[in-house]
Amino acid sequence: MAKILICYYSRTGHTEHMAGEVAEGAKAVEGTEVDVRPVGKIEPREMLDFDAIVMGSPTYYGSMAAELKKLLDDSVAFHGKLNGKVGAAFASSANVGGGNETTVMDIIKALLIHGMVVQGSPGGDHFGPVAVGDPDDRSREECHKFGRIAAELAVKLHG
Repeated sequence: MAKILICYYSRTGHTEHMAGEVAEGAKAVEGTEVDVRPVGKIEPREMLDFDAIVMGSPTYYGSMAAELKKLLDDSVAFHGKLNGKVGAAFASSANVGGGNETTVMDIIKALLIHGMVVQGSPGGDHFGPVAVGDPDDRSREECHKFGRIAAELAVKLHG
């Protein structure tokens, strides 16, 4: 059974809604156990208990929220111990061109430094799903697809 953590920070609820949509996609994959938590409810040590870690953040000044960055900064205590786990990211912003992709890439960079395996998508949102405000139909579909992709990879590598 592949254990998947979807952790997020959300002030307005938009990123939280995305997390729920990603979880729905991941839960559709047989052989997964999905845990969805706000970032304030996860300790860095707990990241070791999961086969996949999916992180979501609103975009603040072109990057992730400080609350998510703090979890990643604190996870340095376990540097090298997340090696080979699946990593993924998603983001919301206030407007088109609001920094969604730079936010996703900032999260992915941290996951790659941990040695995590990140899979892109050749169609749709290549780096991870993004939304402008609350997720619309397109964003929800991308979140579902993204959750399935991350879960399938986790099952393949760790299931």
